[in-house]
Amino acid sequence: MSLEPVSTTLDDTNRRQAEAADPQASVWVSANAGSGKTHVLINRVIRLLLAGTPPERILCLTFTKAAAAEMSSRLYRTLGEWAVLDDAALGERVEKLEHRKPDAALLLSARLLFARAIETPGGLKIQTIHAFCERLLGRFPLEAGVPPHFEILDERTALENLALARDDLLDDIVAMRDDRQNPLVQAFNCVEEIVGEYGFDDLFKEIIGKRAALDDMLRAHEGTLAADLRATLGLKPDEDETAILHELCEEGLPLQALREALPFLLQGKATDQKTAAVLEPFLASTARHEQADAYSDLFYRQDGGLKSVARSIVTQGATKQAPFILSLFEEEQMRVAALKERRQSLRIVEATLAVLILAEELIKRFDAQKTLHALLDYEDLILKSRDLLKRSGAAAWVLYKLDGGLDHILVDEAQDTSPHQWEVVQALAEEFLSGQGVRELTRTIFAVGDEKQSIYSFQGADPTRFAAMRDFFGSRVKEAGKKWNPVELLLSFRSTPEVLKAVDDVFADPSVADGLNMDGEPPTHYARRATDAGLVEIWPLCEPGEEEESLPWDAPLDYPKAENPDAQLAARIAATIARWLAQGEMLEGRGRPIRAGDVLILVRRRNRFVEEVIRALKKEGVPVAGTDRMILTDQIAVMDLMAAAGFALFPEDDLTLASLLKSPLIGINEEELFELAYTREGSLWDAVGTAARTKGGLFAEAYHQLTEILSRADRLRPYEFFAELLVGDGGREKLRARLGADVDDPVDEFLARALSYEQIHTPALQGFLHWIAAGESQVKREMSEGRNEVRVMTVHGSKGLEAEIVFLPDTCTIPDAKHDPRILPVEAGGEKLHLFPGRKAYDDPRTAAAREVLSEERMREYRRLLYVAMTRAKDRLYIAGYRGKNNPPETCWYNLATRALLPGATEIELEDGSRVWRIKGEQKGKPARDEDIGGLLPTLDLPDWATRQPAPEPTPPKPLSPSKLVEDEAEPAMLSPLQTGGRDRFKRGRLIHRLLQSLPDVALDRREAAARRFLGEKGWALTSEAQEEIWQATQKVLNEPAFERLFGPGSRAEVPLVGEVRRAGAPLYLSGQIDRLLVTQDEIIIVDFKTNRPPPSRVEDVNNAYLGQMAAYHVLLTNLYPDRPIRAGLLWTDGPRLMEIPAEMLAKFM
Repeated sequence: MSLEPVSTTLDDTNRRQAEAADPQASVWVSANAGSGKTHVLINRVIRLLLAGTPPERILCLTFTKAAAAEMSSRLYRTLGEWAVLDDAALGERVEKLEHRKPDAALLLSARLLFARAIETPGGLKIQTIHAFCERLLGRFPLEAGVPPHFEILDERTALENLALARDDLLDDIVAMRDDRQNPLVQAFNCVEEIVGEYGFDDLFKEIIGKRAALDDMLRAHEGTLAADLRATLGLKPDEDETAILHELCEEGLPLQALREALPFLLQGKATDQKTAAVLEPFLASTARHEQADAYSDLFYRQDGGLKSVARSIVTQGATKQAPFILSLFEEEQMRVAALKERRQSLRIVEATLAVLILAEELIKRFDAQKTLHALLDYEDLILKSRDLLKRSGAAAWVLYKLDGGLDHILVDEAQDTSPHQWEVVQALAEEFLSGQGVRELTRTIFAVGDEKQSIYSFQGADPTRFAAMRDFFGSRVKEAGKKWNPVELLLSFRSTPEVLKAVDDVFADPSVADGLNMDGEPPTHYARRATDAGLVEIWPLCEPGEEEESLPWDAPLDYPKAENPDAQLAARIAATIARWLAQGEMLEGRGRPIRAGDVLILVRRRNRFVEEVIRALKKEGVPVAGTDRMILTDQIAVMDLMAAAGFALFPEDDLTLASLLKSPLIGINEEELFELAYTREGSLWDAVGTAARTKGGLFAEAYHQLTEILSRADRLRPYEFFAELLVGDGGREKLRARLGADVDDPVDEFLARALSYEQIHTPALQGFLHWIAAGESQVKREMSEGRNEVRVMTVHGSKGLEAEIVFLPDTCTIPDAKHDPRILPVEAGGEKLHLFPGRKAYDDPRTAAAREVLSEERMREYRRLLYVAMTRAKDRLYIAGYRGKNNPPETCWYNLATRALLPGATEIELEDGSRVWRIKGEQKGKPARDEDIGGLLPTLDLPDWATRQPAPEPTPPKPLSPSKLVEDEAEPAMLSPLQTGGRDRFKRGRLIHRLLQSLPDVALDRREAAARRFLGEKGWALTSEAQEEIWQATQKVLNEPAFERLFGPGSRAEVPLVGEVRRAGAPLYLSGQIDRLLVTQDEIIIVDFKTNRPPPSRVEDVNNAYLGQMAAYHVLLTNLYPDRPIRAGLLWTDGPRLMEIPAEMLAKFM
């Protein structure tokens, strides 16, 4: 690490940041971890705005939604502060950013930026590239060939659609299985021999994940793929398996020499005789090609490598008797190996073509599933946007329209942008980098990233593209005669010198730095916090203790024993953090005690250690936030909710009911459950009922709750079922009381999944339970830095985050080939061909070399992951590890760190007697106090009003419907030819109401046609008889001469009415709707329609619920029209008959 004075480095960094924010230049920023990439991005956006760029003409693409939200928040916070600063303070800020003294116009412009950014339609486009592509396709759906109202496919639904496509494909293949000449059947049989019956799921997932690359390959080699594959693998155009076997077993076989060697082998030692046992039947056979594999295997070890001829094929004794034998078998081994490689290459060509046939059919069916439901996945967003901008016939038009709306493109985390995403960016920038466009003005491209932090290859990121795109855009900008600024930011504002020096020392070895960047140079970091004390500590590995002899009756446990090395390390980390908190250990670089929220524990994998360290922290009483990802159905709260649904569907399942009874939702303890279960004669549900009747108390309460749950299974959708359980029954509060606030995330996600399920499936509770259980949905949790809790997460999840103290406990393993793809990318003539050997044993030299390239790149990314992990630490870095029986690999994180850091570390003994190696700095100046955030805010003296209870709100309570004015009054029974129960029981009444509302406004000669057209709509599902009955009932009302005024000119339908009345001296708020209202100069007439009711013959027999409703309308309208008489009546459509209600009768209800 450089010892250059901080002031010089800081000045240099300020200059470089100013160059990066120059609104007149296109800029490519390579930035070390912690060097302020987001700060530079925000400064550039502000300077673009100050230069007069309209907000809607700036496009800022980020890698994640969280990054977009953080950048937006910081930008708007800065602009908001500028809006309220006085002129002097604002001038200072602007001068620092612009490097010139602002005039009054610039100050005014700066002050108005906040309003401009917020009020501009569309606003600032700070979003992920997927969000941008979604908006792009939404703007040009026809040109892109996508449904206009498409939705984004989530991971779970994508897997469902893939399963449907897979099943559809396999069903077709099974139906055609007897047709051996069918290309699809042949392809399936070829692939099945390689992957087996159960290997298709993984293969199909890989095909869908690589569909863009496979499509590109098919496009590039359309009509010539088979020949091109053969040429790439060194095969002749007409070469086939028969020709190769003939050369192996006949044409090139040294038959005579082998026959002469056979007697010596038969008389030799065991090794010679073993060779002879293979050779003798092969030489004697008249169909040697049938034994070709056995003969070839003679020269190979079981692991696929070539045997040593002198040790494993022939012995020294045999070669002494016949010296020619050794050279004979060495030459034959080389000949057989070459032919085997050609056979493997031929099989790879055949297997690759077979996979591509299956892939085309699978992708076609997968796309059909998405099209059926108007869905696009994230890959579709990128690929269809790329095709829209580069390949479609409308590309020129789309680019023209976009060219008129974009002036500046900014790309964040450029090292993680995939090649296809770069194609989208290239297409967007093509016009204004050519020097010509719709508008002639300065237009720029800006990218910021760090090759050393490229860790998302599984999402398509390629770190080599960072430098390639830098060179591409640099040359294009210069060709256009515009300004180009490549900028490096090396000064870290995050970490202490000790942490940064540890990073530099670990990666000083060129073999360790390999893959960090394109030039292979070790990194160099400079510390802005040069006077703050840092600490790097290396702990000795935790090793396995002596294993206890396991007994046959011992129960297997999912969690590790205390003597297991991972449990030892977890306990030690938890105890260390607990001691810091208890003793108030100081964080010297911050000048304050350590807090739980300062600690970040980073792992490479989510394995058993993660659960163990969380358990250990909770045991020590240390606040911990849990893991950053979780399997939804593994969460206790979700399991309790699923148990409730399982009971509602099948109450006789004793185990499910027992789980529900013990859960917080019911709350019976183990003793009470044992009392119920042990002596029961029937089912547990029967026992609960018996206990409720005989013992009462808790059992009666539980029985009542369970009965309520049981009653909802058939009448509520899944979401409603669980919402009622959580809210209506207080289930969420019960879960929180026992399990803590951590239940909110899984419960909320569970409810969201229920809603999602209802949108695409029949909303049945049984179906939802099966769906959620089968999916094993993984949920990502945002680990906020503001909460005062220890965070435990993967290194991938920590990207973009930081912490004062970082632990690296998962350092002793390296990635293996377990997750290597089956379809391998092979470099051929400057392009990538995707070949399918199937497995390592079937490799030829080209695919074996490709597999080795994958292994090397896997280790490069493994080391970049170490860089990311180490650079998350601000003040302290702790490197630890645990191992199994075998020593950790030489290239693991722990060994890379110890080799580089132990020579400069001091071995010390801690209070607990353990020894560690420590690198510790001294505090040389006043510590810079960090700002407290979130749960770490200091106590403030609040004004009195902040702690007083607020005065009651004057807002009235929820208005009462007039029909509910008379309490506990049942409405009369219904009488309808359409009475079917459920949702249809009010259908007739609603339809007659609708017709009486609308038909009076229709010309008399058109009423019948309009009514019949309305009743005939499919949505009503009415028989012709029902339609006729409703029309006749409506027509009678409208044609009755006595009702002519009610439906004539000046009358109004469905009149809403809200108001306050007094009842028994107390205010009452009413809200209702009058079916028909007639207002004249002389009187007011109110009429309410009553359908599907047997009409009473006398007004005295009218149900009080109806009278109360009309009384409410009467009083409300009396308040509005105190000078006119109010007449109220009920119009019975079963007559029809109009019954006026006397005013004195209505007065009784108010």
